[in-house]
Amino acid sequence: MKTKSQKILLFLKGIGMGSADIVPGVSGGTIAFITGIYEELLASIKAVDFDALKLLLKGNFKAFWLKINGSFLLILLSGIVVSLFSLARAISYFLEHHHIQLWSFFFGLILISALVVSRDISRWDPRIILALLAGMVAAYLITEAVPATTPNSYLLIFLSGAIAICAMILPGISGSFILLLLGKYSFILEALKEFDLPVIILFVLGCATGLLSFSRVVSWMLNKFRNLTVATLVGFMIGSLNKVWPWKETITTYLDRYGEVQPLTEKNILPTTYQALGFEPHIWEAVLFFALGVALVAFLEKAAQRIQP
Repeated sequence: MKTKSQKILLFLKGIGMGSADIVPGVSGGTIAFITGIYEELLASIKAVDFDALKLLLKGNFKAFWLKINGSFLLILLSGIVVSLFSLARAISYFLEHHHIQLWSFFFGLILISALVVSRDISRWDPRIILALLAGMVAAYLITEAVPATTPNSYLLIFLSGAIAICAMILPGISGSFILLLLGKYSFILEALKEFDLPVIILFVLGCATGLLSFSRVVSWMLNKFRNLTVATLVGFMIGSLNKVWPWKETITTYLDRYGEVQPLTEKNILPTTYQALGFEPHIWEAVLFFALGVALVAFLEKAAQRIQP
């Protein structure tokens, strides 16, 4: 049984996960990992199986709730949902008007998170280092992929949810960025802002399908090959820093469904180059928000240590 303080902290972790998942390049799985709930989350999702369904159909609600760790999932999911619906507009605003500050914050958050998570690796050897490098390369290549333009069919909305959720629960691999690659990021974000129920329901069903299947794979890997898996996840996190570098130059653009110009492909540049292009680099603000990202991870880690079950 969790105390009131633990429940509040879990709810805040859910808000953090939801906030991260809105931003292309940042993973809610990263927040789950650094706040110490990642494996409990995977185990709880994995517990939703045929045995749990039998308990539910028999009307044994208490046993069903205990089996799936229902209180944990409900509190965490509540935080995620509140975050998605309440912060969608705020995140959109920051991405459009204060993107350097926002990317700097997440750059600091992910960088320090990778260091924190790497402490979970009990033994380093050539295989672990190779797994780390493989994760870095994989994440880097994903962030360099060119976004596609796809139709807004119901089937593709469902499949987008199933694919994106797999990335959302992997630290370092952003589900939002996968949606961007599939050409569905702006569409889904707008559906959340406008509360477009048919689109939201289809997307959520796709997420549930992908989540129930993929969580079993990750959980098995953590149980059987913990050091290799954690090293790969840390590599994912480091490789994803390529996506959240604050200063970028737009190479190509496209028109979204509202006729607004959006960046399609970008490349990372130095602040001095960014300034040479006629933009304000906001160096000191970037440093401040980078430090805030680092401080947030340190705070969450300390809070998780103090409030133990």
